[in-house]
Amino acid sequence: MTVNRLNAESPLSEDVELPGYDRRSLKPGIVHIGVGAFHRAHQAVYTDDALASVFGDWGIISVSLRSKDIVNSLKDQDYLHSVTIRDQSAVKIKLVGSTIGAIAAAENGEAVLLKLSDPAIRVVTLTVSEKAYGLDPKTGSLDTAHSAVAHDLVDPESPVGVIGYLTEGLARRRAAGHQPYTVLCCDNLPRNGHVVRRLVLEMAYRRDAHLAKWIEEEGCFPSSMVDRIVPAATQEVRERATEALGVWDELALETEPFRQWIIEDDFVSGRPAWDAGGALFVSAVEPYEKMKLRLLNGSHSMIAYLGQLRGLEYVRDVMAVPEYREIVRRHMQAAKLTLDPVPGIDVDSYMEELIARFANPEIAHRTAQIAMDGTQKLPQRIFAAAVDALAAGSDGDQFAYVTALWMAYVTRFEKIDDPRGQEVRQAALAGEGSSASLFAVPGLFPPELEESHDWRGKVDAHLKQIFAG
Repeated sequence: MTVNRLNAESPLSEDVELPGYDRRSLKPGIVHIGVGAFHRAHQAVYTDDALASVFGDWGIISVSLRSKDIVNSLKDQDYLHSVTIRDQSAVKIKLVGSTIGAIAAAENGEAVLLKLSDPAIRVVTLTVSEKAYGLDPKTGSLDTAHSAVAHDLVDPESPVGVIGYLTEGLARRRAAGHQPYTVLCCDNLPRNGHVVRRLVLEMAYRRDAHLAKWIEEEGCFPSSMVDRIVPAATQEVRERATEALGVWDELALETEPFRQWIIEDDFVSGRPAWDAGGALFVSAVEPYEKMKLRLLNGSHSMIAYLGQLRGLEYVRDVMAVPEYREIVRRHMQAAKLTLDPVPGIDVDSYMEELIARFANPEIAHRTAQIAMDGTQKLPQRIFAAAVDALAAGSDGDQFAYVTALWMAYVTRFEKIDDPRGQEVRQAALAGEGSSASLFAVPGLFPPELEESHDWRGKVDAHLKQIFAG
């Protein structure tokens, strides 16, 4: 039996929530770089809700820096995709229509730059993962050894990396006499807006001090915190969506009901009414960001490495083991003690909600997916919290345990999906069950942890116990 592909003319079930606005009247106002599952189930959905509440020229032009396939899939479906929200009590399916164009940068980088230089584009949002920014974790500056950064410093007018595209797009707007666009980072980097601003300014200064000065004075780089558990799509997910929709959706996703977006309210020339979908605009994002990084993301990393080492494929499988569920709870309690006050949030209730979200049997979130890129994730999720815990007089034992889980993971698994995977794998094998060689990896651990004999001893004790288990 042949099933038609989802498109703008597809007749859909009455149970499917359709875009609450006329897509034919929608014009572009946002470029989004990084068209992964998270964006399609988060920012694209918030924008869809914003347009239904307060219509305006805020259509999204999606840019993929590497993949051509996802761009072709979007084009084949009139830029539509479905998101199914699942928990134990209900299933809801939503058709998302906020995307109205897509470009594969690897195929047509000039088309990306033309959009970035178009004054109709007022906001550029980003979900490219931590490793794509070319950030040197030790210095906080551009990593000139990063392949995209190295290319874009030599050939800035034909960029390949996200910082290069942002900088060249701003350069073209300045040359044309247009306002800059607002750059809104949605990746899990502490003070992400400040980080991206610093990297863009550094790249700009290396090519033109006047350009950098203009960006510094005129540009806006608000920070944001995003939260929604979005597993990578599978064939099973697409087949379930087909059954509900009656047509094939190559880009179908499943996610949880919970979503959160905290945004620093600092925009050059307007923004969509994202608050209509529940986004919260604040003057300072940092307390919310730290809460999420240390409670959700930090716990997720621990669950991922525990699951990988114990042969448990999904987060829900780890949470189904009472002993492991209690370990997660203890980790959150330790992380809570390192947080700043979070206005308007009951942190204890937030932690209980996280426990329930992780245990949601309807969400198939692979531990292998979360375990990726540990050298990029653990510094802000685990190591920074450990530093704060030690400074406050705690022994930091819970964070030593997660660190040991990661060390055991990179020792036992031959293929590590991480930009420093080969380096840490070699260090782990050289250590023969000890943490010393991994602590010697340059720029990975903060000095406070490298120099703490007691904390490193705790890591070694946990590592020995994990290998013996």
